[in-house]
Amino acid sequence: MAGEPTIVQTRTLHSGKKYDYVELTVRPTRGGMDYRKQMVRHPGAVVIVPVLDDGRVVLIGNYRVSVARFVVELPAGTLERGEVPEVCARRELIEEAGFEAGELVGLGWFYTSPGLTDEKMYVVGARGLVHVGQSLEEYEDIEVVPTKVAEVLRWIDEGQIVDAKTIAALMLGFRKGFLRLPAGV
Repeated sequence: MAGEPTIVQTRTLHSGKKYDYVELTVRPTRGGMDYRKQMVRHPGAVVIVPVLDDGRVVLIGNYRVSVARFVVELPAGTLERGEVPEVCARRELIEEAGFEAGELVGLGWFYTSPGLTDEKMYVVGARGLVHVGQSLEEYEDIEVVPTKVAEVLRWIDEGQIVDAKTIAALMLGFRKGFLRLPAGV
């Protein structure tokens, strides 16, 4: 690349409980006028790929108000300020899915939507799961859905799993050898 644009000013439009909404003034590398870009500053998050001893993946049905429907997805959560991904993964796995992990494995990371936010999502695989019961926030409505890998892949193909972080995290799980494709798939 021939150089990067320069951010010449940052203005906070709103500071939320977890996220900040900011407006950047950007100077392009090829000359021309400065422009403004609004974005969400995000502390980062984790998505967990929990696998039971029998090979099933622990998915959740999570009601998402932004799309006004239940979404089938992997457990996930926002990092607290200064928190490491593994600590967040342990907390969120118990809260949302009701499992404690015997082993956590880092599988990679990705930006969730770089045109909108700087959110960096860490993917953490979880094994050696022990059921301890959910510890939901009072506003959460989450159903635990342990699912065979072949069924998970079918749900992606059929559009029943439409959550991008879930699809990306599963891909990393397969590529890093944490998950195994079923025979004939």
